Amino acid sequence: MSRKKIKYIHEGFYVAEVEIELIDSDMNWSPTMSLKDAFKLDKVREFLRLGNLAAVAKYANVYEMKKIAM
Repeated sequence: MSRKKIKYIHEGFYVAEVEIELIDSDMNWSPTMSLKDAFKLDKVREFLRLGNLAAVAKYANVYEMKKIAM
């Protein structure tokens, strides 16, 4: 059994919203993600660090954070 989960990765002024799949175990273990999804999160984090938003957009929704003056 598996389910979709959204993970957020924050680097600098950007946040990526990445969808991964969590796999539930039949032995009452904690849910795990696939190796493919782990590599996807690593790629997104690296592309955010490099500022390559076009590459990030292939894997995730990208948001820009702005400071709100109070």
